[in-house]
Amino acid sequence: MTEQTQARTQHKQHPLGSGFTAFSTADDVLAGIDLTGRNVVVTGGHNGIGHETTRALAAAGASVTVASRDPERAAEKLAGIPRVEAWQLDLLDPASIDAFVERYLATGRPLHVLINNAGIMAGPLVRDARGFESQFATNHLGHFQLTLGLRPALQAAHGARVVNLTSGGHRASDIRWDDPHFESGYDEMGILAYGQSKTANVLFAVELDRRWAADGIRGYAVHPGIVITTNLGPHLPAGEERTPWLDVAARQAMGLIDEAGEVVVDPEHEKKTVQQGASTSVFAATSPLLADIGGVYLKDNDISPLDEDQQEMDFATEQNPRATVVPHAVDPASARRLWELSERLLRDGRA
Repeated sequence: MTEQTQARTQHKQHPLGSGFTAFSTADDVLAGIDLTGRNVVVTGGHNGIGHETTRALAAAGASVTVASRDPERAAEKLAGIPRVEAWQLDLLDPASIDAFVERYLATGRPLHVLINNAGIMAGPLVRDARGFESQFATNHLGHFQLTLGLRPALQAAHGARVVNLTSGGHRASDIRWDDPHFESGYDEMGILAYGQSKTANVLFAVELDRRWAADGIRGYAVHPGIVITTNLGPHLPAGEERTPWLDVAARQAMGLIDEAGEVVVDPEHEKKTVQQGASTSVFAATSPLLADIGGVYLKDNDISPLDEDQQEMDFATEQNPRATVVPHAVDPASARRLWELSERLLRDGRA
């Protein structure tokens, strides 16, 4: 048996039989769970899946800090939800991330759950001030910096979870080790860059769990399904035109909306309501079934099996009824390599 084959046979991607399904909602998953006294941070917790995640966790008793580029606007959207506050955070700005971390640590509160929910997708090539490709910088590096900064608060919880939102789009690309910031080869819609960032979200969870499990901090990667009402789209500098991810005609062609413009809900084929989409984030954050396991990819409120054959998927709709994760996204050696690369990029501050 080769080393690679042995690693695959020993992987942790085995469904638990949670009893929940693609149809389950965040409230279904939280039934009977009391989160009183638990502190949670949700990036982008005021839009779409993030908003529903915030609402559901708060309804179960948690105190939630929502991180947003525009906290005043976020606070308006979160009005009426108890025990929720909105703080400023720009994942493309290292100084903003440091300020958020400093503010949180100054409260002295332990952090029981960090949900790295915010993300951008597709559009033309955009670089941040360091020259980093914006999807990799926002979806992965910004959350990597945030998580490392909040480690003392996570340790203080004496049992914490870090949940990274990923996507079936991880199938589109492994990490481009020689060119992660797309000095060449950037496609028109940025699909490969998105895929790379989603692979990074999974690998980050895998390595975080390996490094921090002994401190009581577990890592998870969550694919929520397709929830097209979310605010997922390109983050462009102020003053630049915002390019829509999918126009009406494209959404109809993909079967995401019908001829009347109504959203198609078909959880068996990954098309979910916001309530269904948020459920796996909540499952990862709270389920007792995960008490002794981490570093796994979750979908439909359970651990996904490994697709060793890497069957093809329609990326545009992410339709894959097997609900699997491909090997490159959970490879332990790649996870360690990405962690080291991410530390180096943050330290050097340049591509």
